[in-house]
Amino acid sequence: MSKKNPEYDFKWCPGCGDFAVKRAIEMAMRQWTIKTEEPIENTVIVAGIGCSGNLVHLVDGDQPFGIHGVHGRTLPISLGVKMGNPNLNVLLVAGDGDFLSIGGEHIAPAAKRNLNVCAVVMDNGVYGLTKGQSSPTTIIGEITPTTPFGKVEDSINPLDLYLTLGVSYVASGFSSKVKEMAQLIQDGMEHPGFSIVHVQSPCTTYNDNYDVLRGNAKKGIAPLAYDVGEEHDSSDIEAARAIVNEPGIPLGLIYQNPNSIPLDARVTKSQEKTSFKSAEDQIDAFTL
Repeated sequence: MSKKNPEYDFKWCPGCGDFAVKRAIEMAMRQWTIKTEEPIENTVIVAGIGCSGNLVHLVDGDQPFGIHGVHGRTLPISLGVKMGNPNLNVLLVAGDGDFLSIGGEHIAPAAKRNLNVCAVVMDNGVYGLTKGQSSPTTIIGEITPTTPFGKVEDSINPLDLYLTLGVSYVASGFSSKVKEMAQLIQDGMEHPGFSIVHVQSPCTTYNDNYDVLRGNAKKGIAPLAYDVGEEHDSSDIEAARAIVNEPGIPLGLIYQNPNSIPLDARVTKSQEKTSFKSAEDQIDAFTL
């Protein structure tokens, strides 16, 4: 675990949505330090492999600690950091391939443990760093280097998956809406439990779907992404499930469990029920 590596020389492609996600994370961390009066060194960013993983090296301003982990293992590493020191603010950054493919099996256990870890998933719909192969969120029929005749598998609905597995805070962002994304991430960090902010972060090189997401009137393209209305009740799990299964991509807070209790709080409560016994008491129990 270390701070920023001054010798790291990686650059995202011009127009990459990950630039905006990085900015939103910087804004959220700054507000977190102001609100909690905690030093930035009490924040740890855990990153995986892929374009998103390079964020841990590129953060500007005050420097948190960071771990550049291995492919698909951001959640186990993050949970280990949090359990090792519950006082740390742990932020996870991962891509759709990293988090939902090889790392997908870790989401359910993380949701059940409900540790206070905030995951920011940067979804560009492809494996961008390795030249645009099909990922779990690549749409059916899409032609990529690994699906030259079009993808035949259905794509994953990430928001529906998170709700089904019991994640206690689920939000949806878009790299074109930095301030809104920063607020969702900050709220996720403050949420008592496991939170996921799933961000549409287009790859301008291999999957440039900006026009599809935000719309383009000149080309006759209606926006796929839309803001969740004020009438949406984010505490209602059934309303959340309904909205993520409607056409389009909802942006905003999808669901927050109002009764969420993080694992460390449950462990503390359980320990309070255990009577303390000194070493002498333990010895006396086995003494005739």
